[in-house]
Amino acid sequence: MNRNRVLPLLALMVGVSLSAPGTVAAPDTSRTPGEIPHTLMPLPRAHAHNDYRHARPLLDALDHGFRSVEADIFLVDGELRVGHDRHELKAGRTLQSLYLEPLRRRLADGSLSRQQTPFFLWIDVKADGEKVYDELRRVLPRYGAMLSSSQNGELRQRAVTVVLSGALAGGRAGQMMQARGDAVRYAFVDGRIADLQAPVPAPASLLAFFSDSYRQHFKWSGTGPMPVEERSRLREMVAKAHAQGLLFRLWATPDTPEAWGELLDAGADLINTDDLAGLRRFLLERTAKTAQKFN
Repeated sequence: MNRNRVLPLLALMVGVSLSAPGTVAAPDTSRTPGEIPHTLMPLPRAHAHNDYRHARPLLDALDHGFRSVEADIFLVDGELRVGHDRHELKAGRTLQSLYLEPLRRRLADGSLSRQQTPFFLWIDVKADGEKVYDELRRVLPRYGAMLSSSQNGELRQRAVTVVLSGALAGGRAGQMMQARGDAVRYAFVDGRIADLQAPVPAPASLLAFFSDSYRQHFKWSGTGPMPVEERSRLREMVAKAHAQGLLFRLWATPDTPEAWGELLDAGADLINTDDLAGLRRFLLERTAKTAQKFN
């Protein structure tokens, strides 16, 4: 891949690329239930995996300072319903009601606009990729004022960046999206680590991340020392992604402090977790220890 083709996308995402973990203020206990605290500073590398399974989808992640959340979706009866499996789906529990509308409200009241790092909304398409994408083409433009976009190949950063994954990941998905011929696109593609070994057929204006399942590449359980060979492999993967001007994450990672530390040390741009409070504490402790070294 021509590195110069993808560097502009890294610049669009630079708020979370290689920066150190941010600091988070203590939650504001004076707020009303469900209100996002305006004083909360972001943790730019914290990603809420299967975010919709928390008691308050999106809101719990925001309350912990997370700047990236994941929603799995299916297209059912004309609705983009959120859930990991079809039996979990409920009418009205949609991408719009759980994520897009709340994000728009928080931009309107200043909750997100006061943050200095981008917010990533990952949409994991579980089935029927092309049909889902065509529905997203109808839905996302309604939120265009807050969504990063590619307009005639020019990247425009806004408060929220949508990254498509699952059935809409990789080069073929990028080609399908490009074939639609839309002058303005409001979503980017999640490439696979295998694409690092060869040119990625998705254009730079579509590709956002390289990511993959941890279990496809590593055996370490996340406790005790990480094997030297696996640590080297992880750092090599991250370095290759960054050399191509793109960001890097793994999913299905061990949800342990040891694993979080290895990912941070390797330079992974997002740290995957189901344990919002645990990762928040870990990142704050790491930030404090780093600050002490320079004092």
